[in-house]
Amino acid sequence: QVQLVESGGGLVQAGGSLRLSCAASGATFSINILGWYRQVPGKQRELVADLSSGGSTNYVDSVKGRFTISRDNVRNMVFLQMNMLKPEDTAVYYCSAMGGFSDGTIYKYWGQGTQVTVSS
Repeated sequence: QVQLVESGGGLVQAGGSLRLSCAASGATFSINILGWYRQVPGKQRELVADLSSGGSTNYVDSVKGRFTISRDNVRNMVFLQMNMLKPEDTAVYYCSAMGGFSDGTIYKYWGQGTQVTVSS
């Protein structure tokens, strides 16, 4: 089991910044990819950014140049620095952990989500 807890969401004015944090616990040694997703009512949850244990990253086009994902491997935390926020960034943001065990079990876990609201 992997448990994920997000924090750092809130209300911010357009053009402002927020930093989201996600703390992983449990079988953290098995995590290969940490990521951030977001979801708004009526729309499918989308990948915002992820970061592999090998250091590779990818971002959804709409946040490139504005958001940065990073991780602390010792503390098993992942962060999302969000700059130049836009109203369309408003969503519930979810932390995600994907990995596997030596017995072949693979998993993808989700945090509870944190609300980010950007006012115009």
